[in-house]
Amino acid sequence: MILINLLPYREEKRKRRKAAFFAGLGLSALVGVGLLMATFALLQYLTSEQQRRNQFLSVEIGKLDNQIKDIANLRAEIEALKSRQRAVEDLQTDRNTPVQLLNELARHTPEGVYLTAIRQSDKIVTVNGIAQTNERVSEFLRNTSHNSEWLDKPELVEVKVANLSTSSRDQKRLFDFSLRVSIKEPVREAQGKDAARGGPAKAASAPVANKS
Repeated sequence: MILINLLPYREEKRKRRKAAFFAGLGLSALVGVGLLMATFALLQYLTSEQQRRNQFLSVEIGKLDNQIKDIANLRAEIEALKSRQRAVEDLQTDRNTPVQLLNELARHTPEGVYLTAIRQSDKIVTVNGIAQTNERVSEFLRNTSHNSEWLDKPELVEVKVANLSTSSRDQKRLFDFSLRVSIKEPVREAQGKDAARGGPAKAASAPVANKS
């Protein structure tokens, strides 16, 4: 027997398609909501992780800042200690300078030259004396210019004739001179060795002027 469906099959088919469409649309909506929720959760996780990293970095940066401050304080203390060391070394140098100065002047003063006054202002020394001849004064300048380890840049300020009475009738012609000379910066190691050997103490006993 042949069965004939007399129902409107097109309407049924349309209804099935419509139902399938709405079902697919609902499923797509559910999938979209799921994706949104997963994306939101992922973003929340990444945000919390980044915040945790930022907090960790902030803590570490704070530690580094404290270490930098400590290093800066240590550097300041080191510079202060170096300044104190230099001050002590300068005091040691200044203490030995007069002895070395007298020793150098005594070694380089030629015969026929007598020193009458020595004045020091910082690193400049003014020397006054009496010489038998102008050549003696020139020799004194050459000695302090080329042969001295402590004296440098001698400069003749003045030289003039001075008559010295040796008796009631006789007068001796001498030359009164004045010169300036600079003190070199000594090598600290060499000075420490001289101090250890007692060199300055021996130099203190050297005469200021040589014999005529």
